[in-house]
Amino acid sequence: MSGSTTGARSDHDPAGAGRGTSGKGVSGKGAPSGWTVFAGVMMIFGGAMAIFEGIAAIAEDDLFVSTRNYTFQFSLTGWGWIHLILGIVVVVAGFAVFSGAIWARGVGVVLAGLLALANFLWLPYYPLWSLVLIAVNVFVIWALCSGPQKGVRA
Repeated sequence: MSGSTTGARSDHDPAGAGRGTSGKGVSGKGAPSGWTVFAGVMMIFGGAMAIFEGIAAIAEDDLFVSTRNYTFQFSLTGWGWIHLILGIVVVVAGFAVFSGAIWARGVGVVLAGLLALANFLWLPYYPLWSLVLIAVNVFVIWALCSGPQKGVRA
Protein backbone atom coordinates (compact mmCIF):
# COMPACT_ATOMS: atom_id res chain seq x y z
CA MET A 1 0.00 0.00 0.00
CA SER A 2 1.29 3.40 -0.85
CA GLY A 3 -0.56 5.13 1.99
CA SER A 4 0.76 2.83 4.72
CA THR A 5 1.47 4.38 8.13
CA THR A 6 3.73 1.61 9.41
CA GLY A 7 6.86 3.70 9.05
CA ALA A 8 8.49 1.32 6.57
CA ARG A 9 9.92 2.93 3.46
CA SER A 10 8.91 1.64 0.09
CA ASP A 11 11.22 1.44 -2.89
CA HIS A 12 9.77 4.59 -4.43
CA ASP A 13 10.22 6.72 -1.28
CA PRO A 14 12.35 9.76 -2.22
CA ALA A 15 13.64 10.15 1.36
CA GLY A 16 15.45 6.81 1.14
CA ALA A 17 16.68 7.27 -2.42
CA GLY A 18 20.18 6.04 -3.10
CA ARG A 19 20.62 4.42 0.31
CA GLY A 20 19.22 0.95 -0.15
CA THR A 21 18.72 -1.10 2.98
CA SER A 22 22.13 -0.56 4.54
CA GLY A 23 21.85 3.20 5.04
CA LYS A 24 25.48 3.57 4.09
CA GLY A 25 25.13 5.72 1.03
CA VAL A 26 25.84 4.93 -2.60
CA SER A 27 29.53 4.16 -2.12
CA GLY A 28 28.90 1.34 0.39
CA LYS A 29 31.02 2.97 3.08
CA GLY A 30 29.33 4.55 6.05
CA ALA A 31 30.40 7.58 7.95
CA PRO A 32 32.89 6.63 10.65
CA SER A 33 31.44 6.06 14.11
CA GLY A 34 32.43 8.10 17.14
CA TRP A 35 35.06 5.60 18.28
CA THR A 36 36.55 5.43 14.80
CA VAL A 37 36.85 9.21 14.72
CA PHE A 38 38.44 9.10 18.19
CA ALA A 39 40.92 6.46 16.99
CA GLY A 40 41.80 8.49 13.89
CA VAL A 41 42.37 11.68 15.88
CA MET A 42 44.46 9.85 18.48
CA MET A 43 46.49 8.17 15.75
CA ILE A 44 47.24 11.53 14.19
CA PHE A 45 48.13 12.94 17.63
CA GLY A 46 50.32 9.96 18.57
CA GLY A 47 52.01 9.95 15.17
CA ALA A 48 52.73 13.67 15.40
CA MET A 49 54.24 13.21 18.84
CA ALA A 50 56.39 10.36 17.51
CA ILE A 51 57.55 12.64 14.68
CA PHE A 52 58.55 15.32 17.19
CA GLU A 53 60.33 12.74 19.36
CA GLY A 54 62.16 11.47 16.30
CA ILE A 55 63.27 14.93 15.20
CA ALA A 56 64.48 15.76 18.70
CA ALA A 57 66.40 12.49 18.94
CA ILE A 58 67.98 12.87 15.49
CA ALA A 59 69.06 16.41 16.37
CA GLU A 60 70.67 14.91 19.51
CA ASP A 61 68.79 17.26 21.75
CA ASP A 62 69.69 17.38 25.44
CA LEU A 63 66.05 16.72 26.25
CA PHE A 64 66.62 12.98 26.50
CA VAL A 65 68.64 11.37 29.27
CA SER A 66 69.29 7.68 29.00
CA THR A 67 69.67 5.37 31.96
CA ARG A 68 72.56 3.00 32.24
CA ASN A 69 72.16 -0.77 32.29
CA TYR A 70 68.85 -0.79 30.42
CA THR A 71 68.15 -4.11 28.73
CA PHE A 72 67.17 -2.59 25.39
CA GLN A 73 70.04 -0.21 24.64
CA PHE A 74 69.97 1.44 21.22
CA SER A 75 71.53 4.61 19.87
CA LEU A 76 69.43 7.72 20.32
CA THR A 77 69.80 8.62 16.63
CA GLY A 78 68.59 5.17 15.58
CA TRP A 79 65.53 5.52 17.81
CA GLY A 80 64.96 8.95 16.35
CA TRP A 81 64.75 7.56 12.81
CA ILE A 82 62.47 4.74 13.94
CA HIS A 83 60.10 7.19 15.65
CA LEU A 84 60.18 9.61 12.73
CA ILE A 85 59.33 7.00 10.09
CA LEU A 86 56.77 5.22 12.25
CA GLY A 87 55.18 8.55 13.19
CA ILE A 88 54.75 9.58 9.55
CA VAL A 89 53.17 6.24 8.66
CA VAL A 90 50.82 6.41 11.67
CA VAL A 91 49.67 9.95 10.75
CA VAL A 92 48.89 8.81 7.19
CA ALA A 93 47.03 5.74 8.53
CA GLY A 94 45.13 8.00 10.96
CA PHE A 95 43.77 10.00 8.05
CA ALA A 96 42.91 6.75 6.22
CA VAL A 97 40.84 5.59 9.23
CA PHE A 98 38.46 8.51 8.58
CA SER A 99 37.47 6.83 5.29
CA GLY A 100 35.75 4.07 7.26
CA ALA A 101 37.53 1.33 5.30
CA ILE A 102 38.10 -1.97 7.05
CA TRP A 103 41.70 -2.21 5.79
CA ALA A 104 42.48 1.14 7.42
CA ARG A 105 41.22 -0.18 10.76
CA GLY A 106 43.45 -3.26 10.47
CA VAL A 107 46.48 -1.22 9.49
CA GLY A 108 45.70 1.18 12.34
CA VAL A 109 45.65 -1.63 14.89
CA VAL A 110 49.00 -2.99 13.68
CA LEU A 111 50.63 0.46 13.60
CA ALA A 112 49.27 1.47 17.00
CA GLY A 113 50.68 -1.78 18.38
CA LEU A 114 54.08 -1.05 16.82
CA LEU A 115 54.05 2.49 18.17
CA ALA A 116 53.14 1.21 21.65
CA LEU A 117 56.05 -1.24 21.45
CA ALA A 118 58.41 1.50 20.26
CA ASN A 119 57.32 3.72 23.15
CA PHE A 120 57.84 0.86 25.59
CA LEU A 121 61.41 0.52 24.35
CA TRP A 122 61.72 4.34 24.53
CA LEU A 123 60.99 4.31 28.31
CA PRO A 124 64.56 5.03 29.51
CA TYR A 125 64.79 8.18 27.37
CA TYR A 126 61.50 9.84 28.29
CA PRO A 127 59.55 7.69 30.79
CA LEU A 128 56.44 9.71 31.60
CA TRP A 129 55.69 10.71 28.02
CA SER A 130 56.31 7.15 26.85
CA LEU A 131 53.71 5.87 29.30
CA VAL A 132 51.21 8.49 28.10
CA LEU A 133 51.72 7.49 24.47
CA ILE A 134 51.47 3.79 25.32
CA ALA A 135 48.09 4.50 26.92
CA VAL A 136 46.98 6.51 23.87
CA ASN A 137 47.93 3.64 21.57
CA VAL A 138 46.10 1.11 23.73
CA PHE A 139 42.97 3.28 23.50
CA VAL A 140 43.43 3.51 19.72
CA ILE A 141 43.62 -0.28 19.45
CA TRP A 142 40.51 -0.64 21.59
CA ALA A 143 38.59 1.98 19.61
CA LEU A 144 39.51 0.41 16.27
CA CYS A 145 38.65 -3.10 17.44
CA SER A 146 35.30 -2.08 18.94
CA GLY A 147 33.92 -1.72 15.42
CA PRO A 148 31.23 0.54 14.09
CA GLN A 149 28.14 0.94 16.22
CA LYS A 150 25.09 -0.72 14.76
CA GLY A 151 21.63 0.65 15.35
CA VAL A 152 22.72 4.10 16.46
CA ARG A 153 19.76 6.46 16.63
CA ALA A 154 20.03 10.03 15.49
